Amino acid sequence: MKIGLVCPYSIAKGGGVKEIVFAMQTELEKRGHDVTIITPQPRDWDASELGGRKVIFIGTATDFNWPLQHTTVQVSAGLNEEIDQVLEEEKFDVLHFHEPWVPVLSRQILSRSNTVNVATFHASVPPTAMNRTFIRVVVPYTKSVLKYIDAFTAVSEPAAEYICSLTDEPVALIPCGIDVEQFTPPKVHRDGRKHKTIFYVGRLEGRKGVKHLIQAFAQLVKERPETTLIIAGNGPDREKLEMLVSDLEVPNVKFLGFITEKEKQQYLRNSDLFCAPALYGESFGIVLLEAMACGLVTVAGDNPGYASVMQGLGAISLVNPQHHAEFARRLNLLLHEKDLRKLWRTWANDQMPQYEYPTVVSQYEEIYKKAIKEHGNRQREA
Repeated sequence: MKIGLVCPYSIAKGGGVKEIVFAMQTELEKRGHDVTIITPQPRDWDASELGGRKVIFIGTATDFNWPLQHTTVQVSAGLNEEIDQVLEEEKFDVLHFHEPWVPVLSRQILSRSNTVNVATFHASVPPTAMNRTFIRVVVPYTKSVLKYIDAFTAVSEPAAEYICSLTDEPVALIPCGIDVEQFTPPKVHRDGRKHKTIFYVGRLEGRKGVKHLIQAFAQLVKERPETTLIIAGNGPDREKLEMLVSDLEVPNVKFLGFITEKEKQQYLRNSDLFCAPALYGESFGIVLLEAMACGLVTVAGDNPGYASVMQGLGAISLVNPQHHAEFARRLNLLLHEKDLRKLWRTWANDQMPQYEYPTVVSQYEEIYKKAIKEHGNRQREA
């Protein structure tokens, strides 16, 4: 098959959707498919970073804030001739649109595509985003996109919920994947060591719940003074979070700022506990899979996206981050109870096969084949 993977986000920046698109391209090419990524051109970016990947740039990536309280990108309008030329030259069998409701590249391509269009929805819509602006602007825009899509997929039930409210078409649930070769556990888990490290990595913004992690840690460290909290990542709240640590006089907290992918992997292997205290806005939680693959016991916010991953025994990881006393108790429990940590790792190891990219991509291949067959039947009937 000749497949186009449409990514609306700037590939010059990190992010789960970009990582998924890159990984899908790699896995699909291993299977003999001809795969091209279609994405907006980043500003001031060295294309040599693509490492030989097949990429077509259409339009220019521009930052803007949208109702989901994320920073995303849009593409300059007026590119119809360029899009028509790409579609005519490439003659894709399938166009796979990731997050097609992000303005405006996906809609431009969808409205001009005559091939099979598959969509994957990654983001969930938290109740805090369902305001008048969202309903007045985003809902009509999304509806205008859906009519062009032949097959719908979502990474989880929370990600599918909003789309299911707008269409009667079935939505297949296909989870996010992970490159298990990049995230491997240490040879020996050092559960007996006295000094413990809790690790957070992610954007420093309100919905990620880091201030609640700091407040819970402030209680924990009084009882367990040998514990360290490491916070990696940047964002608009970094200065406020550093001030909170200072105001509460919380010891043993380190802010690392931006870290590389390899550095993240090292921290996931060498820490004693991973914490992802997001309050809302999470549809899945790739970083949870990364910690699970490394055998790193995890405490996570009890939002619907994280709950879709932390099922069965993994539910012991879920906590309401705003209840600081219970949050601190859960951190303490999963840091120090050796038998429980061992059970957790066994659970995590059993969960991982379903998230390996070969398994995930096989499900998308089946979606492609079915959609192509149904598309062909419709054309013959017409």
